[in-house]
Amino acid sequence: MSVIYLLISISILVAIGFFIAFIRAVKTGQYDDDYTPSVRMLFDDELKKPSKTEIKTTKEKQI
Repeated sequence: MSVIYLLISISILVAIGFFIAFIRAVKTGQYDDDYTPSVRMLFDDELKKPSKTEIKTTKEKQI
């Protein structure tokens, strides 16, 4: 029975250690996303739908 208490206490200490490491990584900015903002500008044009006036002017140019 004493082995179970020992294993539970060791596992709690390991869990606390991982939690402290996670908090430190978040505070130092390790999880900041540096890649997405630089790529987002390449796809902005595809997300924008043309307005009705732009559609009318392109149709008039075709005629």
